Amino acid sequence: MNPKAAVIQLVSGACVQDNLEAAARQIAAAAAAGASLVLLPENFAVLDAGPLPEFAEEEGRTDSLLQGFLSAQAARHGITLIGGTIPLITRPRHEEEEPERLGDGRVRPACLVYGPQGALLARYDKIHLFDVEVEDKQSRYSESLRFEPGDEIVCVDTPAGRVGLSICYDLRFAELYQSLREQGAQLLTVPSAFTQVTGAAHWEVLLRARAIENQCYVLAANQGGVHNDKRETYGHSMIVDPWGTVLAKHEKGEGFALAQIDLSHLERVRSRMPVHSHRRLF
Repeated sequence: MNPKAAVIQLVSGACVQDNLEAAARQIAAAAAAGASLVLLPENFAVLDAGPLPEFAEEEGRTDSLLQGFLSAQAARHGITLIGGTIPLITRPRHEEEEPERLGDGRVRPACLVYGPQGALLARYDKIHLFDVEVEDKQSRYSESLRFEPGDEIVCVDTPAGRVGLSICYDLRFAELYQSLREQGAQLLTVPSAFTQVTGAAHWEVLLRARAIENQCYVLAANQGGVHNDKRETYGHSMIVDPWGTVLAKHEKGEGFALAQIDLSHLERVRSRMPVHSHRRLF
């Protein structure tokens, strides 16, 4: 039987505990619907909740609030849980290195993946930061003032397939996804907080493009509503298949979209149109 994946949509606010309760509610509902792979949106627990270092954690601390929550939820429901993003105060550690703390007041926007037993499987830190002007009430977004970017491309093996990790603004950089495909990705995950303005213009077309050009499933979990008097996100969380077909979508507000992941369909698409082997420019 083909595994099912779910992308969760939230409207996270300033209260971390309320955000965690909403996330737990939707994780439980998605798991009850049969999802074995669940993706949370960017900033699912901490969105406009004050200075980020106040909530930042060291990697690997399952006794801390946010990592403890993700680990416990994965184990409770026996799922692979891709935890949107949380703020981490340490850079990724390798092997037995001691964690290296950031010292300039910024944090790392990190996507953590937990397995069905609650163990940490992978960490990806957002590479491309959203420093742009948008014609909305907030007007200017300057993530580099609060975040330090990552610099490592990350794939992780899961029971649903090999997953290539990305975050929100990464979606606009096709070369990242080509690199993930080079590393064997079959599914691409995009936890996001896409604004209402940029989402209405570009969200679905970019997701479908990344699916088509890399012949991968794309799982995109977005924030989806009004967060405060300046911040509104687009929603329309969706799952897209390797042919570019939108299999499931949740347009606005809290909820989730669910679809089957059929790797035999993916292999048929790739074998009949072997785009990857036809590449001439690298």
